[in-house]
Amino acid sequence: MKLGLYTFAALALISIMGALAYTVNPNHYIIEVLGINFNFPIALWVVLPMLLLFLFTVGHMLFFGLRNYFKLKKWQKDTETLEDALYWSLVNEPKDQKYAMNEIGSSAVLLSKSSLTISDNVEGLSPRLAKVVNIIQKIKNGEFVDLKEEKMAKIFKLGNPILMKNRLNCLESDDKFVETVMRSGSEYSEEVQKEALEVFARKVNFETARKYVKVFDVQNFMVLLKRVNQEDDMGLTKEILTDFVEGLKLSCADFISIAKVTKKYFKPDENLALFHGYQDDNTKAQNAYLYLLFEYELIEQVGIYLEEQEEDEFIKFRAFYHLKRENTKYKLEDIIDIPTVCNETRFL
Repeated sequence: MKLGLYTFAALALISIMGALAYTVNPNHYIIEVLGINFNFPIALWVVLPMLLLFLFTVGHMLFFGLRNYFKLKKWQKDTETLEDALYWSLVNEPKDQKYAMNEIGSSAVLLSKSSLTISDNVEGLSPRLAKVVNIIQKIKNGEFVDLKEEKMAKIFKLGNPILMKNRLNCLESDDKFVETVMRSGSEYSEEVQKEALEVFARKVNFETARKYVKVFDVQNFMVLLKRVNQEDDMGLTKEILTDFVEGLKLSCADFISIAKVTKKYFKPDENLALFHGYQDDNTKAQNAYLYLLFEYELIEQVGIYLEEQEEDEFIKFRAFYHLKRENTKYKLEDIIDIPTVCNETRFL
């Protein structure tokens, strides 16, 4: 029963009982306590116990009502704290929380050390949790979400898997963002940098890629290079190629792979001059230079070059050279598996 209704009913009952008692006997009755005489109507003496009971009852109700009120406030506060803990666990950024009620805190403390993963749609969530769950599901499904627009840009720390996934989603749809990552790699996780480079190598030409020679690795340079004979306007020049050759740690096999592409792209004299310079600076380019000499049928120059080298070097090329001197019609690839010419110890 509500306090107001109880008060009204109790006072009404007391008033009725007092009126009935006064009607039956309107006289006064005297009681002496510690030498003091209390002279009140009999009706008042009748309702006095009821009044005292009423006052004690109201006091009791107020005491426990106030206690329950403060307890309810603690539960409400812990409910908000629990929602906050769920929010940070959902975004993979768990935080320590303080709970007023041990009944909640003793279990909810797990949320401060764990991250939640949503496996299916969830209904009945608070607006805040429903929003973050919806955003996370979009990101997991491959969509890019503008976190600034959603006012969540400062929530995720560098390395957060949700943030990385969102950035990876953006790389596939936003070329400007790809180049942003290329320019400011240190601001992004290693996984995002790696993916950005792979996307970049699949889409740009050599003129654009030249600005990021220091960012490229051999693997993605080869992806870029293989597009030369498949696409037009790749913008490959001798100067740009030299920038990459000087900036990357290329192996013997890498130089041969480059030569296979450039022999169809550059004029023979230009290409030979280019690789002659490479092999002067790097012994790992020697096999590629010899490969081009054979491809251009410059057998005399092959002989001159081999005479300048040690006899135990370029064994396979020497064998093919002797065959070509006998005017055989064999092609280099018919006799030699080109990648295997780099298996000599000095070229590994």
